[in-house]
Amino acid sequence: MDLFYLVIAFFLCALAAKPVFLGVSATFAFIKGMGGSNRFEKSIDKYNKLQNDGDTSLDARNANYADLVSQYYDLATEFYEWGWGQSFHFADKRKGENFHSSILRHEHYLAGRLGVNHGAKILDCGCGVAGPARNIAKFTGANVTGITINEFQVNRGNTLCQQQGLAGQGAGQVQVVQGDFMKLPFEDNSFDGVYAIEATCHAPDRVGVYSEILRVLKPGGVFATYEWCLTDAYDKDNTDHQFIKKAIEEGDGLPDMCHTSKCTEALAKSGFDVLEARDAALDGHEGGDPWYRPLTPSWAPWKWPRFQFNPVMFKLFPYLLEALEFVHIVPAGTAKTQCMLQYGGVGCERGGATGTFTPMWLMVAKKPTKAKAN
Repeated sequence: MDLFYLVIAFFLCALAAKPVFLGVSATFAFIKGMGGSNRFEKSIDKYNKLQNDGDTSLDARNANYADLVSQYYDLATEFYEWGWGQSFHFADKRKGENFHSSILRHEHYLAGRLGVNHGAKILDCGCGVAGPARNIAKFTGANVTGITINEFQVNRGNTLCQQQGLAGQGAGQVQVVQGDFMKLPFEDNSFDGVYAIEATCHAPDRVGVYSEILRVLKPGGVFATYEWCLTDAYDKDNTDHQFIKKAIEEGDGLPDMCHTSKCTEALAKSGFDVLEARDAALDGHEGGDPWYRPLTPSWAPWKWPRFQFNPVMFKLFPYLLEALEFVHIVPAGTAKTQCMLQYGGVGCERGGATGTFTPMWLMVAKKPTKAKAN
């Protein structure tokens, strides 16, 4: 049976054009792991219902954000790890960087803004499978606790921490716990620093999530985040811009997406002293690539994941997955999940190209050492 899976893995690598020397083992593990999953079919239908609940869809998404986000990551996590890596976020690419080094530089910059010492206690708010948490623990020497609402990500993240020697006792320890960042399961003043990378966009109320982060952060501690936001270029009456917003929300598990100014206002309203708020996507990357380049369609087979967004592959890949569903190689619902993620990718790429959306609204803020007067 393993040989059969391996043949399918080689076929998918050739068809999807991920370089064989990097893609075979990952694709083999992806397909084999998917074969034992039974969560896709029901999850994708439930997720689609939450995202398309008639005229009350926004209210429904906000009211059911926990279900919406958990269902989304039940569907998306394995696809993300297979196609993107263990750090589920964007990064612009500077001259001389490859994809992996750009991801690391993006994380290390944010970690550096926390100003923490070796052995500090840091919270990763919305950690995924803890890719950034592991990288930041290695970079800073801090102990990082990651929190995610999704049980599958908790189990996967802790497994990866164990495999990479970052679980257990000692400096650089990383652990993942399950919880809702609207109701953080930690005592007041627990952490020396907190960061979030493209995660708090899943919150239905920014003041609510930032207030919880403020509560668990020690006085004088720093919170640094990259937020998904609409920019000043977004026109709510423009049909193309409406499509971008809808595609990103539906394809990426968001209750609602707000303007950059709303996030900054919410951060201040929650009690933080805002030190900086700017669009890091506008930083210079001469000789490199903007953050959305990996989502731009390409006909070059060695340019992954761009190759899957060209018109032929975009149409063909879901049919391939449907065929694999038919012969029970991947679970029912896999093709629908891929279509959902492609839809989100198109929205992000168009948002980046038009400048109407940014996934890296950088905000850095400090918890006051004394409580502010009302």
